[in-house]
Amino acid sequence: MTRKGRRLTMIGVALAVVGVAVGLALYAMSDSIALFLSPSEIVARNLAPGTRLRIGGLVVTGSVKRDAAAMSFEVTDGAKSVGVDCAGDCFATVPDLFREGQGVVVEGVSAPDTRLRAETILAKHDERYMPREVVEALKKQGRWQEGAAKP
Repeated sequence: MTRKGRRLTMIGVALAVVGVAVGLALYAMSDSIALFLSPSEIVARNLAPGTRLRIGGLVVTGSVKRDAAAMSFEVTDGAKSVGVDCAGDCFATVPDLFREGQGVVVEGVSAPDTRLRAETILAKHDERYMPREVVEALKKQGRWQEGAAKP
């Protein structure tokens, strides 16, 4: 084999190793990737049960129902609402600032009945903060007013 042939072989092997490494990394991350959707987008799409996603919006006033080990509530973007069920570790780590009428981002898995089984709940931390994804979703629907404490 000539020197040029060995060099091309080494380059080919190096590219193959890098390709396999990238493929394995993407495969390993596939379980942790979560799409961000608004409640209207979730209702419009027919998501398969078990899809990991993040949903952002406002907690519907009067929708929070708690018992000793679980909680359920509705998240809305002003047009549509999606139900969220929270139990187990999620229920134990609900933020102190979580309440009705406040902005939240919920990460979890979609259930067959178009509800979301929550794994993580993030609540806004002051009067003017709202997650960027929620603001963008509300702006798309024309429901966001710049500088307002509540959309």
